[in-house]
Amino acid sequence: MNIPAELKYTKDHEWITIEDDVATVGITDFAQSELGDIVYVEVETLDETLDKDAIFGTVEAVKTVSDLFLPLSGEIIAFNEGLEDEPEKVNSDPYGEGWMIKIKISDPSEIETLLDDKAYKELIGA
Repeated sequence: MNIPAELKYTKDHEWITIEDDVATVGITDFAQSELGDIVYVEVETLDETLDKDAIFGTVEAVKTVSDLFLPLSGEIIAFNEGLEDEPEKVNSDPYGEGWMIKIKISDPSEIETLLDDKAYKELIGA
């Protein structure tokens, strides 16, 4: 199970990298392996400002559809359009080409609520 130490995580299995006031978000290696083959990623919240824990989209796998929860409050400023044609990148490269959205963070204090790699490993029993 790949859980990079430099990333932040949520209890809902999203990963986050932060550069200045922009966060890049995707789902973890654990999440994609639990979901199975991902066939569709839907994000209809581009250019919207949402609160932390709001649903920002869905990921559809062969056997299930799961909601995606916003890890930090802010405006969704980018969607990885490459996933429209190749949603399987979430399976093959969840921390790279499988990223999902970028958020302009509106409340930096929320960063403190994210899990580090050790806390996330405990959460999933790794």
